[in-house]
Amino acid sequence: MEGFLRSREQYCVNACAKFLQTHSLHDHEWYLADPKGAVQAMLLRSGGVLFPVFGTVRDIPPPRFLKKGLLGRTPIHAVQGLRGDTEILDAALVGYPAAEHRDYDLMALQSPPERERPEDIPGLVLRKPGFTDLEAMLPLQTGYEKEEVLPKGAAFNPAWCRLNLSRIIAGEQTLIACMENRIVGKINTNAASFTRIQVGGVYVLPEYRGLGIGRRMTAVFVGELIKQGRGLSLFVKKNNPAARAIYEGAGFSVVGDYRISYY
Repeated sequence: MEGFLRSREQYCVNACAKFLQTHSLHDHEWYLADPKGAVQAMLLRSGGVLFPVFGTVRDIPPPRFLKKGLLGRTPIHAVQGLRGDTEILDAALVGYPAAEHRDYDLMALQSPPERERPEDIPGLVLRKPGFTDLEAMLPLQTGYEKEEVLPKGAAFNPAWCRLNLSRIIAGEQTLIACMENRIVGKINTNAASFTRIQVGGVYVLPEYRGLGIGRRMTAVFVGELIKQGRGLSLFVKKNNPAARAIYEGAGFSVVGDYRISYY
């Protein structure tokens, strides 16, 4: 199974990261093999999220396997992966109609970009955060989750937001942007697979947008990550051309269509 995921790693960093993590009772793996035993498709479940990695296989068996031990009594909250794979799984999830589909450009960067970083911005300080910055970062994490993460109609949970931010500060690589003695922007990693790191959590306070902070912050962060010898991945909403332009400026290019379906 690992070999199959490695062959698709650029397109499924989240799924690879879940595969590498310690599994709980609510985590399951299903795979489809050819007559010789070679894995052709995989489906991973982590809590209430399904991660399909179907490769070139388009003819997935009927959804019986989804009802026998895989779904169990744990409700499905989301399906995420390459758009074609999520569409196949959406169709197989009989009785689980999706409430919302969000489409993204999947982007990747393998080597340092041959271009200069954006110029310094007067008064802008970029640094790593610590736990003493948690309270000051909460408005950014709150804004990010409300604008970029929560599905339509979902209630914002302040306690869960604080917990997410604590986990990011403790376990992820993060960079914050400070101006006028205030934290005004952030960017972090959110998944690590075999040879790749996924970038996410990019957010600049609305009143500080348009100053080039996001572009400068992303360029510096990506430059530091790429020195670690891993490829980088991220996904950005298709209806956010400004963000995509920032990532393209940092050297990323589109490699596929990504989708998250919420249930």
